[in-house]
Amino acid sequence: MTDKFVYHCTLRWSDLDAYGHVNNSRFLTLYEEARVALMFAGGRAWGVGSFADGVVIRRHEVDYLRPVDYALGRASADAAPTVRIELWVEELRAASFTVAYELYDGAVLASRARSVLVPFDLTAQRPRRISPEERAFLLRYAPTADAA
Repeated sequence: MTDKFVYHCTLRWSDLDAYGHVNNSRFLTLYEEARVALMFAGGRAWGVGSFADGVVIRRHEVDYLRPVDYALGRASADAAPTVRIELWVEELRAASFTVAYELYDGAVLASRARSVLVPFDLTAQRPRRISPEERAFLLRYAPTADAA
């Protein structure tokens, strides 16, 4: 496998539910933060800024493997607890791509997820094809160099 993108996401007190765990709906927010870091910050660092012009979600799948606590024991006076999210491009097609994620609470795998994304022309209000520059960037995080 090529490189995984690794993102350390700070947990917020507001992420918790009534049971003291990170709420299941907040997992999508955590995954979103990692995905945005990959596509917007990471893409721009590689000279690909077009993802910020429009990408929409077509589908999310989330498997919750164990609860994630706020874990005050891992916090410090200077930093809230974090989770580690590893993500990669699982499938790359002409006009969509699938990002796969694993979320770790410390060393323990707590969740797996997938998002199907579609580049989108906001002016024309329609999907668009992945550009050659976007494809080259995404292939850095794909398991095989010959993704579909």
